[in-house]
Amino acid sequence: MAYAKRTIRLNNAQRDYLQGFITKGVRPVQAVKRARILLECDTSGGRRPDKESAIAEKVGVSVPTVKSVKRTFHDLGKDVEAVVKRKERDKGPRETKITGDVEAHLIALCCSPAPEGYARWTVRLLAEKMVELDYIDEISAMSVSRTLKKLV
Repeated sequence: MAYAKRTIRLNNAQRDYLQGFITKGVRPVQAVKRARILLECDTSGGRRPDKESAIAEKVGVSVPTVKSVKRTFHDLGKDVEAVVKRKERDKGPRETKITGDVEAHLIALCCSPAPEGYARWTVRLLAEKMVELDYIDEISAMSVSRTLKKLV
């Protein structure tokens, strides 16, 4: 059966949760829109929901977004809270290159005297020296700067 034909039937607890989610507190806009879509698509109590295009216009999203929310509702076992709230990431989008060991080498390098011909260490010099001494394969000056800023 196509997802567009699937109906959303909410019980009283789910409807109360969504109403409270929309009206109380500060919430991310996309989460509020997903909650409004679920409420607009609700068929419980003999209610006949509008067409997906009308719901999309009413909520301020596109028709594929309405279809996606309906599909997600059915895929997640009709768990309203999981549909509305955003899934948390296990880890960040990138793997961190600077480990505790590399950080310790960076601090030690900062505390050492500056190279000949320079009055003090710059982030660019620190990045080049870290690679030269084989503490790390490659590192940008911005990564060094962020790491040092985090330590201060």
